[in-house]
Amino acid sequence: MDFPKLSPPKPAAPRIAVPRLPLRPEDMVRNRIDRAPLPLLAGGLPWASVMFVAMVSFSPIIASAPVLPPLAFIMFLSWRILRPGLLPIWAGLPLGLFDDLYSGQPLGSGVLLWSLALLAMEIIDERFLWRGFVQDWLAASGLITAYVLLAASFAGLAAGYPLPLATGPQLLISLALFPVMTSVVAWLDRVRLIPLRRL
Repeated sequence: MDFPKLSPPKPAAPRIAVPRLPLRPEDMVRNRIDRAPLPLLAGGLPWASVMFVAMVSFSPIIASAPVLPPLAFIMFLSWRILRPGLLPIWAGLPLGLFDDLYSGQPLGSGVLLWSLALLAMEIIDERFLWRGFVQDWLAASGLITAYVLLAASFAGLAAGYPLPLATGPQLLISLALFPVMTSVVAWLDRVRLIPLRRL
């Protein structure tokens, strides 16, 4: 009885190794001995991230009502809450002025409101030393609400008609976006502390 001849197995196709990106930013550097973060990255990333987000409002989006939340102010507030000593007390002046140039707000309103927000956070830090995320969210919600309403009032004075009545959707989106922005800022904070400089 003749048995059928079995053909030899075909060689398996070679697998292509796809490099995987590390889940944590600090994993991009394997050897961390005798290394430190870059001073320019560690000190400049908060400023650059706020300025970059401020330019998002300059995008060609046309809406009949204010819907886009103040992303730059929310990121600015997130940096201040997560890293209290990172931004100086006068940081609201240049960053608020830069936001005014791109947001279309009356020039000087961002300087005033951002500086007042930093002063308010200083008072909150002195009154409530130990806070959790819920307390930070409540404090940020109060500051974001005041910022949106006052910014709309300043814009309404410049335009000649009241705008705070139409800020409901913008305010709700801003309050819901704060936890997302804090997560982004927390990730950026780990990026700025990557030990890239050799000692």
